[in-house]
Amino acid sequence: MIERYTLPEMGKIWEAEHKFRTWLAIEIYACEAWAELGQIPLAALEEIKAKADFDIDRINEIEATTRHDVLAFLTAVAEKVGDASKYIHLGMTSSDVLDTALAVQMRDAADLLLKRLQDLRAELVKKAREHKYTIMIGRTHGVHAEPTTFGLKMALWVMEVDRHIKRLEEAREMIAVGKISGAVGTFANVNPRVEEHVCRRLGLKPAEVSTQIIQRDRHAQFLTTLAVIGSSLEKMATEIRNLQRTDILEVEEPFAKGQKGSSAMPHKRNPIMCERVAGLARVLRGNALAAMENVALWHERDLTHSSVERVIIPDSTILLDYMLVKFTEIIAGLNVYPENMRRNLEATHGLVFSQRLLLALVNKGVLRETAYAWVQRNAMEAWQTRRPFKDLVLKDKDITAHLDPKEIEALFDYDYHLRHVDYIFRRAGLE
Repeated sequence: MIERYTLPEMGKIWEAEHKFRTWLAIEIYACEAWAELGQIPLAALEEIKAKADFDIDRINEIEATTRHDVLAFLTAVAEKVGDASKYIHLGMTSSDVLDTALAVQMRDAADLLLKRLQDLRAELVKKAREHKYTIMIGRTHGVHAEPTTFGLKMALWVMEVDRHIKRLEEAREMIAVGKISGAVGTFANVNPRVEEHVCRRLGLKPAEVSTQIIQRDRHAQFLTTLAVIGSSLEKMATEIRNLQRTDILEVEEPFAKGQKGSSAMPHKRNPIMCERVAGLARVLRGNALAAMENVALWHERDLTHSSVERVIIPDSTILLDYMLVKFTEIIAGLNVYPENMRRNLEATHGLVFSQRLLLALVNKGVLRETAYAWVQRNAMEAWQTRRPFKDLVLKDKDITAHLDPKEIEALFDYDYHLRHVDYIFRRAGLE
């Protein structure tokens, strides 16, 4: 059973309570390191650990005056801790806390998105195996080309999801870094061992070199990765939308009992979920562009990235989480109509075998240009008259001078196009 989407699972990562708890953990871990270095009395450390806490309403009240979120947070914590609070935030700058905490949040968001991608992959694998030999027409330029199978279409999507898993794993590693290196990254007032301790406790790596901030190319890679994943979901959703068109109707997204498709037309069964996924992908791409704009900051930092990230990073992770869950539900409940696929496959009266006929003539020694002209003239007549392509070919004296009726008959075989399906599945690891 697919786990239903609930906003708090991803949303909780970005809630104020969780964010401030992460900030507090960073400050306490820094105090632990300072204590190990002999810069904070052990008694003060124990007092900090015992009393450090905050009240969000109080933080907001203080921030209304300070207009600085980290200072408001530190003041609220200090009110809880008392005299030992003088050791909190020792040698640190606000971005030490902000960027390290953001790294934790983005890493945790990536872990959940990776789980969602695995869920989608599992459903696509099921569909690929179920419809491995479900023959259908392949389309190029929107026009009938040659036969393929619906299972191969699903296998293609599995491979695409696999690439996204690798991309997101790489982006996760890229953003899972912290920094406790002070105002311009020189460790002037904070020992590098403090950074090492904090990052180890949080499961992060220290940034090799930093300024006042972690560099935003990392965040841009993360957001662009989410956008590329969203673009693939849009591609898949668009394919389903096209295949659900009334004149094609080879697949159809789930339509629940009691669902309504139109306020005016009771017969309508619209691909609204696929349309939603396709539309939301545009938001992800817009956010990715904003993330790339954040890379170029002044000198050791400015603040232009901060306000942007407070919107685009939570929004993009929550949005992609939603899209992945919804599209996984679509694939799991997808209605597949093999009989319509067969009907559409045969709609062009055998024209899908034109290339095989061409190659057979070439193998008989006919110049390719000559063979192409012979096959094409029969194909065009079949288009115009709606007569079976094979019947026309059997009456073409140029063609029958090189291929006898039995040979021509053998060319019009759908199984010919499926003979390497097993090989493709084995190569994709889907056997």
